[in-house]
Amino acid sequence: MNQIFPFTAIVGQEKMTKALVLNAINPKIGGVLLRGDKGTGKSTAVRALAEVLPEVEVSDCRFGCSPDAMCRDCKEKLMRGELKFRRRKMRVVELPLSATEDRVVGTIDVEAAIRDGKISFQPGVLAEANNNILYIDEVNLLEDHIVDALLDAAASEWNVVEREGISVRHPAKFVLIGTMNPEEGELRPQLLDRFGMVVDVKAITDPELRAEVIRRAEEFSDNPERFRKKFEDEQERLRKRIDMARKLLKEVVTDKDILKAIARLCSELGIETHRADITTLRAAKAIAAFKGKRSVTTDDVVEAAELTLPHRMKSHPFERPKVDFDTIESILKTAVEDHGSDGENRTEDDNDNWNKGGGSRKFDAKDAKLPEVYVKSRLPARKGKRVESPSTNGRYVKPSMKGDKIAIDATIRIALAKGRLRPSVYDLRYKICSGRSASSIALLVDASGSMASLRRMELAKGVLLRLLQDAYIKRDRISMIVFRGNDAEVVVPPTTSPQLAASRVSEIPTGGKTPLPAGMYKAYKLLKAEKRKRYQPILVVISDGRGNVSMSGGDVKEEVIRISKSISREGITTVMVDADDHVSLGFTKEIVSLTNALHYRLKDLDQERLFDVVNALRTG
Repeated sequence: MNQIFPFTAIVGQEKMTKALVLNAINPKIGGVLLRGDKGTGKSTAVRALAEVLPEVEVSDCRFGCSPDAMCRDCKEKLMRGELKFRRRKMRVVELPLSATEDRVVGTIDVEAAIRDGKISFQPGVLAEANNNILYIDEVNLLEDHIVDALLDAAASEWNVVEREGISVRHPAKFVLIGTMNPEEGELRPQLLDRFGMVVDVKAITDPELRAEVIRRAEEFSDNPERFRKKFEDEQERLRKRIDMARKLLKEVVTDKDILKAIARLCSELGIETHRADITTLRAAKAIAAFKGKRSVTTDDVVEAAELTLPHRMKSHPFERPKVDFDTIESILKTAVEDHGSDGENRTEDDNDNWNKGGGSRKFDAKDAKLPEVYVKSRLPARKGKRVESPSTNGRYVKPSMKGDKIAIDATIRIALAKGRLRPSVYDLRYKICSGRSASSIALLVDASGSMASLRRMELAKGVLLRLLQDAYIKRDRISMIVFRGNDAEVVVPPTTSPQLAASRVSEIPTGGKTPLPAGMYKAYKLLKAEKRKRYQPILVVISDGRGNVSMSGGDVKEEVIRISKSISREGITTVMVDADDHVSLGFTKEIVSLTNALHYRLKDLDQERLFDVVNALRTG
């Protein structure tokens, strides 16, 4: 029994469904990234898309080649008249979050090498995704070099692997779809730009539409087959329309005045990348084809710009890009008029809706401007990017005699060169990878009565946002834990998202007792988990070192000592910011001594200086 929710049954979210359909019509748009909170229908829409896509013609080779893009083996078979094609449905190929570079691009076939004594290629996810939909859930959690490889393949429609005796080139033409929750961290701007379209998927606020979502979800859950039959006609109509648009796309032409208008639009919006111009044109042509037209109008460009431009516009890391829809329309039409063409060859299909609710025609500009923190460092600035260093994490660059991760391809190659089909311990080679070191910085803040009287919570907030301003580029993760009353709370989980942090720290209650052990233990557990993910752990404690609430009803001092020893054993770099003005009356001395922490007086620090201290640790 098919349990996939029908694509045409999705309520609202017209912008999301439009972006998916346009990329299905023309994968050269570069894929779509769906950003939004969990439970907003992103995964449901992606998995449902395959059902409304037309069948594709593929060969029976291991890469599933199509007539317009074939591997070397298929070309040789074609020359001999032995190549046959068949039609099949497209499917969703999901990339595992733990996927390695070898799993993505392909690697040596270990079984064949041992069995036959020959080095052969084992296809990866990119081969499996050819002529399918490649779905990357939580794309922001993937390592950058893997995202780079995926986006390179999506742009070129080919996967090229040349290393360690392997030289393979095969088609990799797929509809690329990524999803992410911004609360778990943002994509680097360089990677974000590589996605053709970005859609911010938000929960529906209209009560009637939300009620319809509930009704359809329950109806589908009770009887999926009966529910699916209700939408069979709509599914088939959309499938035929996408098929028509794909065929018509090659015939769609663009007036030179429209091209100049697109270039002028991107220039006046301050977008520096030329990818924006190209992607907007391709999206506009797909929109025209979907409407059954053979020429692009300014209305098509305006509709496309809503999906292709906002994420490419310059903005401060603490605010979302904002675009005035009317301004875009005005720039385009003025540009067309300046070049002597109205560009308005409208047809009756121009106002077709993508779903019953119709396409959205306005940009979302509801995000309030978040607080900005600008701090000029007193320490000498470090110039250049973070140094690439040999590691076991990152892009595999070469084998070595020593290491942690076995380089299977190099190991087998060495064994075969020595005439052995089974590698021995003397043949083992290890991976040397090029990867960036990154830090995970946890701010542990005393929000009890003693701290509230000193009004130092603002110091922690300012440093948090300042660190995140840098982390936006460096890929460090920043978190914040506060303790007060009887327990501690992770206010900001490890993140690279300034927007998330700013929204979480706007109002933090202060006052009450001081559960210092609970705060230290929560920070220890958090950073221990971050260290397992290969982040350099850094703990910044802002407290007077006093504690009067035990975690287990025992002695507070003993708990503080025990946790401090654990922090030291875990190799967590610690900074102790002592809130006592003159003499440390709490457990500050024990914490500093046992964790080997850097010790500073709060009265001697401000946001600027504390940022300098932490920044020196994370870049040193």
